[in-house]
Amino acid sequence: MKKVVLSMALVAMMSVSFVSCKEKANEAETEMEAAADDATEAVEETAEDATEAVEETADEAGAKMDSIHEEVTTEEHAH
Repeated sequence: MKKVVLSMALVAMMSVSFVSCKEKANEAETEMEAAADDATEAVEETAEDATEAVEETADEAGAKMDSIHEEVTTEEHAH
């Protein structure tokens, strides 16, 4: 994500520094829109990956808790 932000900043700096006519401005605008779209996609993918990781961890923790509960219950009944 840090690279995406830095890339967007670099594109913004280049567009401000090197644009001298309307045609170049349109090209820079198109490049900025593409960079913004890429950044949005990267953030969405990262958020989806993080959500999946949290869900998997929660499922694993729940399964482990169930397993421990079963062991404790079995031991209580055995005594």
